Amino acid sequence: MLQSRFTRGSVVLGWFLPFAMEDRIKESLISLLDGIKRADGVAIMASIARLDDLLEEGRKGLHPQLVHFLEGRSYPKALQFLGGDSDIPAGSCGGRH
Repeated sequence: MLQSRFTRGSVVLGWFLPFAMEDRIKESLISLLDGIKRADGVAIMASIARLDDLLEEGRKGLHPQLVHFLEGRSYPKALQFLGGDSDIPAGSCGGRH
């Protein structure tokens, strides 16, 4: 029972145990891609706004490649990066940033 009270993202004893920034970004990317699949404009706009906020909030602590993908709105590549994929194709920047 004690362990279940200390899950990520829950309020425990009046304070919040936050998700790691990368987890929050990954969750938002998954929501965005799901919204795109469902053609849900409201979900798409909300997810993009959330990703923009997370990028601003965590920019200094994020890997430069992830920042590059998020700034360029290369959301599938950002999700691949967070998933540990090392075979991410070069985009229009030719892999230079």
